[in-house]
Amino acid sequence: MTRIPLMAGNWKMNMDHLEATALLQKLAWTLTDLKHDYNKVEAAVIVPFTDIRSVQTLVEADELDIKYGAQDVSVHDAGAYTGEISTAMLTKLGCTYVVVGHSERREYHGESSELVGAKAKKALDAGLLPIMCCGEALEVRKAGTHVEFVLEQITEMLKPLTAAEVAKSVIAYEPIWAIGTGEVATPEDAQEVCGAIRVKVAELFDQATADAVRIQYGGSVKSSNVVEIMAQPDVDGALVGGASLQADEFAKIVNYYA
Repeated sequence: MTRIPLMAGNWKMNMDHLEATALLQKLAWTLTDLKHDYNKVEAAVIVPFTDIRSVQTLVEADELDIKYGAQDVSVHDAGAYTGEISTAMLTKLGCTYVVVGHSERREYHGESSELVGAKAKKALDAGLLPIMCCGEALEVRKAGTHVEFVLEQITEMLKPLTAAEVAKSVIAYEPIWAIGTGEVATPEDAQEVCGAIRVKVAELFDQATADAVRIQYGGSVKSSNVVEIMAQPDVDGALVGGASLQADEFAKIVNYYA
C-alpha cells in the first residue's frame, strides 16, 4: 500500500494572525517555485487557535493545496469549559488535522494516553484527522525500555478506535529528548520505534490497518537530515517544530524527495 507522506509543521505558541498569513503565503510561494507535487508529499501547518481563521481565509482565497489544523481539541462538545475548543469550532474553520497528546501537553497539562485516545475519537467522530503523539523521555531511552514504553502509549491511545479509524489517522513518534534540543534520533532509531508501532497496530487490529496508518517521526527534523529519516520504510512523514517557522527551510523539508 502506498502511503502519502505527511509533513506537518507544528508552530506551537508562535505567530500572531498577521505573521501566520505572511509565513503561509511565503511557504506556498516557495513550494510553487520548487514545483512541489502535493500528490507525492502532503503539506500541513498546525497553527495556534487564534491563527486558524486567517489561515482558512488565505487557503480558500488562493486555493492553496496546503492543509491546516489545530494543536489540541476538547473531549467536550460545548458548555462550561473555559479555554477549551470543540471539534465543531474546528470543523467550521475548515481544519483537516488536529494534534492530540503532544509531549508538551502531556508534560505541562498532565494529559494521559487514555485522554489522548478520547480526543482522537472525538476528532474522528467530527471528521477531523488526529495526529496522535507518543514518545519517551531521555531516562526511558537510556534505560533501554523506550520501545516497550511507546507501545504501551499506543495500546492505550488506540483502545477507543476502530480499525477503519486507525487506518485514516496519523501517529507521530516524537522522542521527547530530541524535541527542540538539536538532538535527533538516528534514522535507525526512528525506524526501530516506528516499525515497532506498525507491528503493534497489526497485533491490535490487522495487517491492512497497519499498512494504511501513517507514522511520522518528530524531533529536530531539518532539511539536512530529512532525506535519511524518510528513507526508512516505516517513516511516513515528519511532525516538524522550529524548522516549520522558516518558510524556506520547511519547504525544503516538504520537498525532500526532489
